[in-house]
Amino acid sequence: MFVDEPFRMKIKKLHLLLLAIASGILLSAAWPARGFPGFLFVGFVPLLFLEDTLFTNREREIKFSALLYSWPGFIIWNLLTTWWIINSTGVGAILAIILNSLFMSIVFQAFHWSRKKLQHPIAGYAALITYWTAFEYLHLNWDLNWPWLNLGNGFASYYKWVQWYEYTGTFGGTLWILVGNILFFELLKKFTSKHSKVKAEAQKPFILSSKFNALCSLCVLSLLWVFLPILLSLWRYTTYKEEKHPVNFVVVQPNLDPYTEQYSIAPSVVVGHIMQLARPKLDSATNFLITPESAIQEQMWENDLSSFNSIRLLYSVINQYPDLNILVGGSTFYQFPPGEPLPRTARKFTDSQNHYNAYNAAIMLNARDSLQLYHKSKLTPGVEILPSFFGFNWLEKFAIDLGGTVGSLGTDSVRKVYSTVNTVKVSPAICYESIFGEFFGQFVKNGAQIMIIITNDGWWGNTPGHRQHFSFAHLRAIETRRGIARSANTGISGFIDQRGDAHEQTRYWEPAVIKGTLNANQKITFYVQHGDYLARLFSWLGGALFLVSLIISLQHRFRKIKHE
Repeated sequence: MFVDEPFRMKIKKLHLLLLAIASGILLSAAWPARGFPGFLFVGFVPLLFLEDTLFTNREREIKFSALLYSWPGFIIWNLLTTWWIINSTGVGAILAIILNSLFMSIVFQAFHWSRKKLQHPIAGYAALITYWTAFEYLHLNWDLNWPWLNLGNGFASYYKWVQWYEYTGTFGGTLWILVGNILFFELLKKFTSKHSKVKAEAQKPFILSSKFNALCSLCVLSLLWVFLPILLSLWRYTTYKEEKHPVNFVVVQPNLDPYTEQYSIAPSVVVGHIMQLARPKLDSATNFLITPESAIQEQMWENDLSSFNSIRLLYSVINQYPDLNILVGGSTFYQFPPGEPLPRTARKFTDSQNHYNAYNAAIMLNARDSLQLYHKSKLTPGVEILPSFFGFNWLEKFAIDLGGTVGSLGTDSVRKVYSTVNTVKVSPAICYESIFGEFFGQFVKNGAQIMIIITNDGWWGNTPGHRQHFSFAHLRAIETRRGIARSANTGISGFIDQRGDAHEQTRYWEPAVIKGTLNANQKITFYVQHGDYLARLFSWLGGALFLVSLIISLQHRFRKIKHE
C-alpha cells in the first residue's frame, strides 16, 4: 500500500512527540511526595528512543531537533511537579516552568550533538551523564538556582533506598538514575530490534546464541544496578545506631497567613501568639525554642537590635528559663557607616546619601551571649535575588512582592554556628537553603551537631509544594547524619533523626507546638567532608567531552570547506 512522504513524516513527528510526553509523565509519576521513584529508572527511556531515532535519521533531521522534540516532555515534568508555584506568583511559575524545561532541553540537545560528533556509544552516553550533572551543579550555584528537580531529590520520600547519600550526596542518585535509564534503554532496544534473532536462536536445544547471552547479561546488569544499592541502603538503615546525646526542643508552628496576617499583625501580638503556644511545653529541661522563618516583622535594625520590642519580649522569656536558647526568624536591616565598602545588594536611603542592606535573618538569643545573627545566603530567585550578571541590574524593579522586603537581599559568606547555653552547637538553614546538600553540609563541617530548618511554606497553599519541601529534609539528615528540628510557619514542622525518619509531624494550616528530643552528633560524613565532588568531577569531564566534540565538528567543517 502506497503511503505518501508527508503523511509518513507527520506520523514520525507524532511518534517523537508521544515519546517526549511519555518521559514527562513517567518522571512526574516518580516525584515526591506521593510518587514512586522506581519510575525514575525508566523515565528517560522514551527520550533516549526519541534521540536514537533522530541519530539514525540524521540526513532528515532539522536543526535543534532534539531540543524541540524533548522540550514538551520536560515542560510536562516541570508543570506536573512544580505547578504549585503559581499560588505565590503566576508570572514566576510560568517563567520557572518554561525556562527550566528549556535548560533541560538544551542539555539534551548538547548530548545529541556530542553523540553525533563522537561516534561512539560509550562516549555519547558519557556526554549525557556529564552534561546533565553539570547542569544540576550549575543549578545549585548561580543566581537563577532552581535545583528542586535535580534527579537525586527524587528519592526524598523513599529515603531508605539512599542511605548511601552520606557518601555521595544527591549526585550519587543522579548517576544511579541516568546509568539505569541507559541500561534499560539498551535492553529494550536490543529486545525490540526487528533484526534480532534472539528468540529463535534461544529455542535451539542446549544452544544459547551470543546475542541471547548478551541480552541476558544486560538484563542481569540492569537489575543489579537498580536493586543492589537499595539492598545495601536498607542494610545501612537497619544497622545505623545513634549515640545517645539528647537535646530537648520545643518547636512552634504559628500558622499565620503570609498573605493576610504575617506582615500586618503587630510584632508584639505575634510574639504573644508564639509564647501562648509554647508555654505549655516549656520547662527547665528545654534547651531550644524554635520559631519559623520571618516570624517577626518589626523592621529591626541590626545596628541596635536589642532595643526592639520583639527582642525584649523574648528576653523576658529567657529570664524565666535561663538555660533556654531561642531561635527566631525575622527581617532585619543594617545601615552601613560612612567609608564601609558597599556590596552589590546595598540600597540607598531615599532621604540621604547613606546605604543599607536588607536580610532574611535567623536570630539566636540566650542569657550568655549577645544576639547572634545568620543571614539567609541561598536566596529564592525572583523574590530575594535577581541576576547579578553584567547589565541585568535593571531587573531589580521586577522583583516579586510577597509581602516582605522586595529585591535582592544581603547574604553571609560563612555558614555560621551558634554558641549556646549548656548545650550543643547548632546552625540554622532558612527555607530554600535546605535544598542545597553541600551548602547545608558546610554548617556541619563548621561544627553544628544538630541542624535547624526554619521556613514559611504557606505561600503555596495546601499543595505538593510544602510536602516536597519537607521530604527533602530526609536527604539532608542522611547526608550529614544530623538530627533536624524543623519549624514551619505553616506546612509541616517536625523532628527528623539521623536515619531520616520523621517524628511528631504537624498538619498543614493548623497552629501547633511540638516537643521532642534529638541526639547530637560530632562525626563528619564523607559527603560533608568532600561535598559535591561527583558533580565537580563530572562537570570537568563534561567540559572535556564538549571540547572534543567541538574540535571534531570544526575539523569536519574545515574538510567540507576544503573539498568545496
